[in-house]
Amino acid sequence: MATIHQTTMTPGKLELLADWLPKQDWFRPGHGELVRAGGFRLDDPAGEVGIELMVVADDRTAYLVPLAYRGAPLDGAPEGALIGTAEHGVLGTRWFYDGAQDPVVLAQLAALLRGQAVPQMQSVSDTVDETVAVAPVDGEPAVALRRELEPGGEPAPGEVVAGYTAPDGSAVRAVFLTAGR
Repeated sequence: MATIHQTTMTPGKLELLADWLPKQDWFRPGHGELVRAGGFRLDDPAGEVGIELMVVADDRTAYLVPLAYRGAPLDGAPEGALIGTAEHGVLGTRWFYDGAQDPVVLAQLAALLRGQAVPQMQSVSDTVDETVAVAPVDGEPAVALRRELEPGGEPAPGEVVAGYTAPDGSAVRAVFLTAGR
């Protein structure tokens, strides 16, 4: 299980995302600053890549941004996959990638959809996030992320549902990802 370090990171994740998100064709900016609104982590079985499904929100919309944190650049990364680099107070330079374009993240999201990966708390080491609900599927699912979150309920087969704080401040749950066809 991943260790969460209580340290500094410069620039911070929200700063990196504030520069990267406006360049994405699915982003619809509201007003005000981005805030952290929820999420959870997954473990990389090899222990090399940090995986976080981070929810950020402005005053209008909540977005799901899966993040990959790496200790070195991702070989063959697609154009636009790099979100940025930051200096971590314990681990040194980290390369942050859009997890939707990172093979390790995609493999773990598929494992989550099969019920074979365990969601972890976003900010607490070695702690299962019991609030994440998974309705697993058989086989090798294609991962379909919901970038813009819409409040919903419990998962249908092939869905992962988790909680976050909506732009109006209410606690809600939404489908984060599905097993695409």
